[in-house]
Amino acid sequence: MTMKKPVRLILIGFGSVHRAFARLLLDKREVLHQKYGLSFTVVGVADSRGAVMNADGLELTGLLAHKAAGQSAITFPGGKTLPDSPTLARTADYDLLLEASPVNLTDGEPALGCVRTALSRGKRAVLANKAPLVIDFAGLHQLAREHDAGLAFSATVCGGLPLINVGQRDLIAADIHGVEGVFNATSNYILSRMAAGESYDDALLEAQRRGVAETDPGLDVDGWDTANKLVIVANAVLGAPARLEDVTVTGMREITAGEIARARAAGNMIRLIARAERRESGWKLTVQPRPVPLHSFLGGVDLWEMGVIFHTDIFEDVFMKIDERKPMGTAAAMLRDAVQLARFCQ
Repeated sequence: MTMKKPVRLILIGFGSVHRAFARLLLDKREVLHQKYGLSFTVVGVADSRGAVMNADGLELTGLLAHKAAGQSAITFPGGKTLPDSPTLARTADYDLLLEASPVNLTDGEPALGCVRTALSRGKRAVLANKAPLVIDFAGLHQLAREHDAGLAFSATVCGGLPLINVGQRDLIAADIHGVEGVFNATSNYILSRMAAGESYDDALLEAQRRGVAETDPGLDVDGWDTANKLVIVANAVLGAPARLEDVTVTGMREITAGEIARARAAGNMIRLIARAERRESGWKLTVQPRPVPLHSFLGGVDLWEMGVIFHTDIFEDVFMKIDERKPMGTAAAMLRDAVQLARFCQ
């Protein structure tokens, strides 16, 4: 296959997701070259303390070791230092910006500003961070159209599960009249372990140890991470211009071991369910703990699994789920999006 020019990446945020992404780039380098003629080069990385860039590419193995030793990207000796991620997004020479910094639902920064900058420069952007889309879904897509820039975000909803891709592409001719699912692995793991007799605190600690829980675990257990994902699904798949305030949210923090035991005795399992129901007045969006039959599809979405049901006309009901125990699934979804944008938008 004819080799295309190297695709230059900058990574905003270098936590567990982007470190997994960097390892994927190293592992998949030959496959991407042989199958697609693609060569990805990371020319910039930013974390919470600063950024480093090198136009010839950063040495990823060394950078991963540097971060594993507790050091910041800004102290990595392999490039020029910059004060922050907005400066990197504004000044670096790159093709794709990948955003996986912590979620900030107050104003979306610095992620939102970085993505806006990239799109305004005609660059492509791949998001794992949900906040920019939740805060300004329409605005970001308008910027992408105005500047002929690509925008992909399949990693924002259920990690590696291709929920957005299936909803946008494979169900394109369908009338989707409802969506429901378990969208958050951390809350699902906690509820599953509590049903097995483990304490809430111990289950949460394990989710944090694995790097699956959000930086602020309240986003998981209070239902806001699920609500963010439901807003993205509403906008991207259902065509509903929803905002976070349109979602009625009840978290699972108050669910007791006794309630879970009583549900199990009745043949049910409590899951934190996202639901979009189409009504005559518009879409009703909810997130709340619900008892579901233990032997139903959602009842069987167990431990680290996430799952969704699309209720449609011509495809009837479509069921999908994924078992995602580590950040690798989200990193893989970002790579999936990066490959698609590099192949078709280059």
